[in-house]
Amino acid sequence: MKIRKYLSVIVPGLLFTALIAGIILYRSQTGPASLNRYTATFLDVFDTRTEIVGFAKSKDEFAKNAQLIKDELIRYNKLYDIYNDYPGVNNIKTINDNAGIKPVKVDPDIISLIEFSIDTYYETDGAVNIALGSVLSLWHKERMIGMDDPDRAKLPDDDMLREAALHTDITDIVIDKENSTVFLKDPDMSLDVGSTGKGYAVQRVLEYAREKGLDNILLSLGGNISCIGTRIDGTCFRLGIQNPDMDSDEQYVEMVDINDGECVVSSGDYQRYYYVDGVRYCHIIDPETLYPADGFASVSIITDDSGLADSYSTALYTMILEDGLEFVGKRDNVEAMWIMHDGTKKYSEGFIEKYVKK
Repeated sequence: MKIRKYLSVIVPGLLFTALIAGIILYRSQTGPASLNRYTATFLDVFDTRTEIVGFAKSKDEFAKNAQLIKDELIRYNKLYDIYNDYPGVNNIKTINDNAGIKPVKVDPDIISLIEFSIDTYYETDGAVNIALGSVLSLWHKERMIGMDDPDRAKLPDDDMLREAALHTDITDIVIDKENSTVFLKDPDMSLDVGSTGKGYAVQRVLEYAREKGLDNILLSLGGNISCIGTRIDGTCFRLGIQNPDMDSDEQYVEMVDINDGECVVSSGDYQRYYYVDGVRYCHIIDPETLYPADGFASVSIITDDSGLADSYSTALYTMILEDGLEFVGKRDNVEAMWIMHDGTKKYSEGFIEKYVKK
């Protein structure tokens, strides 16, 4: 799954590193004398960088906790992958490969994601549509070509985009929960869970970690950042929101504090894009125009559900500011920040008061 929303985590000074079970561990002297702070970093899940920050008595204890989280992330990555097959696993790609052919028996966690994504589709008036895969695949193909060889960069054929859009009806997804199957009635339909899958996985993984007794954990999956508890001293986790202007000397545009169960997700045009005739085209496609949205440099969401934050950040990126403000204003425990292309910032009503570093 190619998802590259990015939001940086600031980690204090590190004293030594050790490689354990494929995870880089960093130790720093913070927290009570009986506990050390560690950070685990790995790059082989959801095609992005993952960081886990936590506290433990030893690096072995932390490595065990980090590996528990990593193993669950790997499991979800396999289930939600739209590009790769895995032995013994029916995943989203398997569903797409069997569109119009037959129902596919899948893990209940795939059905849960699809049901969540369908709910999100209706909540956002179609701004987030996992059935848009036929359109997104055309953009993905041209973006990969354009990034590898700028001289060959071009836009997808407009007629092909419009034809593909005829195969994005979310009601053509047939779920049979009793038999745990998913069937795409339209043989030319394909699912792309890039707008919901990573955030949904983070939410489920942290719920699992909490059930296993883990606490004081910060998880960043490619910039989708969520936490269990607080820092060990009881203070909030403090994060820097990435400046979408990658040429700026100012790395972060805002510092925010998040507490137990809260998360931050950003969508923007500054990580996955390519140029055609000097114009930059990002990976976030507006379902109405079938072309990349370009109203903002980035949109960041803070709320208490990572799956919702992931989908909301995508939806708001395709809306005009007034509609986005109205959308956020109607929801409890949801705040947003918009970064304009000229660097100015707009906030939902409670964003600064609740989350910005004083």
